[in-house]
Amino acid sequence: MNWSISRRTALAFLLALPALPALAQEFPSAPIRIVVGFPPGSPIDMGARVIGNRLAEIVGQPVIIENKMGAGTNLAAATVARAPKDGHTIFMGSTANAINATASSNLTFDFQKDFAPITLVASTPNVLVVNPSLGIKSVKELIVHAKKNPGAVNFGSGGPGTATNLALEMFKNLAGVEITNVSYTGSPQAVSDLLMNRIQGFFSPTLTVMPHVKQGKLVALASTGAKRTSVAPDLPTISEAGVPGYESELWFGLLAPAGTPQNVINYLEAAVKKAMDTPEVQQALRKNDIEVKTSSQDEFRKYIGQEIQRWGDAVRAVKKDSDKPQ
Repeated sequence: MNWSISRRTALAFLLALPALPALAQEFPSAPIRIVVGFPPGSPIDMGARVIGNRLAEIVGQPVIIENKMGAGTNLAAATVARAPKDGHTIFMGSTANAINATASSNLTFDFQKDFAPITLVASTPNVLVVNPSLGIKSVKELIVHAKKNPGAVNFGSGGPGTATNLALEMFKNLAGVEITNVSYTGSPQAVSDLLMNRIQGFFSPTLTVMPHVKQGKLVALASTGAKRTSVAPDLPTISEAGVPGYESELWFGLLAPAGTPQNVINYLEAAVKKAMDTPEVQQALRKNDIEVKTSSQDEFRKYIGQEIQRWGDAVRAVKKDSDKPQ
């Protein structure tokens, strides 16, 4: 009896979702491959897998997540840019690609011209954390301390031009402070050194550091998004905490190689949105501090242009500072 009720409920729910557009030719006719430029276990990888599982049920073909790391996600992007234009290989683009459009001088593709946006998928903020030994409990206290001790506070980042590096540089520019950047190859190494007080702060993925915050091993000062994170709703945003206008989030969305038939793009957009409309997908993403943010193709295209401009300004500001005589 319970199974029958569950089945009727599920059927009613699926029927209420928007119908997928019909295709002149059957699509997909093979597994869909989503190429991700981040390692397994990263927020984008987790998001891709959650969405991919539901998407496979909707389109009736396996959805394979392929992690292709290297060159700051440029290797993954280049792979999809060269892929057949049939919709069976798509790319999970992100903030990193908007940054690389300005920061990388040797790209073999143009992120705006060589990709056809399908839909924005989601975003997730970072959290500004410090070691308790610093004795700081707020963003304003951090700013005061950094101004009294220029260059003495060390923050970790993923290296020049990465999202965590530019999040720090944006903070330094808007807050008017001098903080020393220490480069790492990934968040785990930076967090490890932060726990050991080898560095004093880091703009970290939320779920990476919140367990340490709850144990009192780190102090969370603020989140980097435009609004507060659901994982720590009492934590102010950096803008609220004393640096107006600050916003730095990791967004990600799906794109196909430019030249993919428009009816295939339309089908993929509808299928992805149908997958993301399901409660299980939304709950799984929110559990990992990932907020659902779908869009139309045109909205995503405009958003990418805005992000390239915004992060490009940050990249140029960093380069200008580095070119100054010491």
